[in-house]
Amino acid sequence: QVQLVESGGGLVQTGDSLRLSCAASGGTFSSYCMGWFRQAPGKDREFVAGISWNGRSTYYADSVKGRFTISRDNDKKTVALQMSVLKPEDTAVYYCAASYSGTAVIVTTVIKEYDYWGQGTQVTVSS
Repeated sequence: QVQLVESGGGLVQTGDSLRLSCAASGGTFSSYCMGWFRQAPGKDREFVAGISWNGRSTYYADSVKGRFTISRDNDKKTVALQMSVLKPEDTAVYYCAASYSGTAVIVTTVIKEYDYWGQGTQVTVSS
C-alpha cells in the first residue's frame, strides 16, 4: 500500500512558476512509475506528466511540454512537478499517482493503470 500526499499548490498569476511536491510512504517507491494528473471543474481528469521508476524516461502532455518538468528522488520518496509560464487553463486540482512497473522503464499515461492516488492540491492561475 502506497500513500501519497501532494503539496505546493496555490494561487498564482499568469506567467508565474509553481512547484508541486508529492511525498510517498509505504510500498517500494522505486518500483513505481509516477504521474501527475489534473482535473479542472467540469472536465475529466487528464494526464500531465509521468516519470519512470529510475527517472530515465519522462513523458508530457502536449499542453505542458516545454513548460513543466517532472522529477523524482527515490531516496527521499518524492516526485515533483516544476511548472513555469503558467496559464489560466492550467487551473485545476493536481493529483500525484503511482503505477506499479517493477524494473520496466516505462511511463504510462492511462489513468486506469495507476494504483494509488493522492488527495490532490489546487492550482489556480489568475489572468
